[in-house]
Parts: sequence; structure tokens; C-alpha cells
Amino acid sequence: MSTLPPPDDAVDVHDVSALKALAHPLRMSLLAALRSDGPSTASRLADRLGESSGATSYHLRQLAGFGFVQELPDEGTGRERWWGAVHRSTRWNSEDLLDQPGGREVVDELTDRLVAHQRRMLAAFAAERERADDEWRAAASLNDWALRLSPGRARELLAELNGVVERWRDEREEADQPLVHVLLDLFPLQDYPL
Repeated sequence: MSTLPPPDDAVDVHDVSALKALAHPLRMSLLAALRSDGPSTASRLADRLGESSGATSYHLRQLAGFGFVQELPDEGTGRERWWGAVHRSTRWNSEDLLDQPGGREVVDELTDRLVAHQRRMLAAFAAERERADDEWRAAASLNDWALRLSPGRARELLAELNGVVERWRDEREEADQPLVHVLLDLFPLQDYPL
């Protein structure tokens, strides 16, 4: 099977309905699987995610309707439909969406889902790190920085950090190496959890 050409780097979502389509947990998982593992069928994704192929097929079509995935008509045979991610990542500016009808609710829902997803990723890293070879154990990193910043400076810092990661992806990514996850979070806390 051939694969999709490299997906576009990112899609910027400005529409609440598109963001709402992404907020569905199965759709988030489908899109994540297509981005990390490459093109697949609804049946294979159903097996991987413990869902029915009818559900994965329906939600893939919903994602396609918003331009997040696309059917690959030259792949598979007969009834077997292959799907691929169109973009490597999804971005949105919460500030642009909060004033739209339903925007605050969908931003909050998606934020909750992303925080839960990051918890699962960190738990998976903790479970897998004992099996990692010494070179990867030394290369992996968990950081916790604390800076005193205004919202404007926080946005400036975030843009700069995201720019560094994007530049590395564009210029230094090694296609034959494992997928490395970079979690880049920036948020204020009134009370630091001890």
C-alpha cells in the first residue's frame, strides 16, 4: 500500500462547528491514530480502538466533512475504504472562538479532553520507560518551569516555543525514527499542587 503524501503541517480552526466535531472522543482517537500510524481502514481502526466498524466509519465521514481526514480512493480493494489524515496537527486560538455561540463550551470540552489525553500519554511513558534502552532513557525529558508573566508575554513565549518545535519538525525530523511526543503546556495556577 502506498501512503498519503506528507500531510500539510497544520490546520487552523476558526469555526466552532469544526472544533465541536473534533471534541468527540472517538473522532479525536481516530484522527490521532491516522496521524501517528498512517492511513488505515475503518475496520482496522475499529479493532485498534475497541469500537465497531460502523461507528468508526461514521465518525471518519464526519471528520472528512470538516476536512480533517480524506478517503484514499486508490487504496484497498472493493468495499475496503482507506482513510488518511490531511494535517499533522490542529491549532485554534481560543480567543477567536470564545465569543462565538457555543464557543466557550466547546473550547472547555476540548481542553478537558486534551488534558485527559496528556495524562494518558504521560502514564504510558511512565509504564514504558522501564523497557526503553539507556539511550532513550537519557534522551527523554519531563520539565516543569515556572515563570512570572503577563498574558501577553505568555502568548509571546508560547509562540516562540511552538516555532522552535515547528522548525525542528520541518528541518530536522528523521522519518525512520520513532515518533517522539513533545507536550508543550503553558498555564497559570493560583495554587501550586504539592
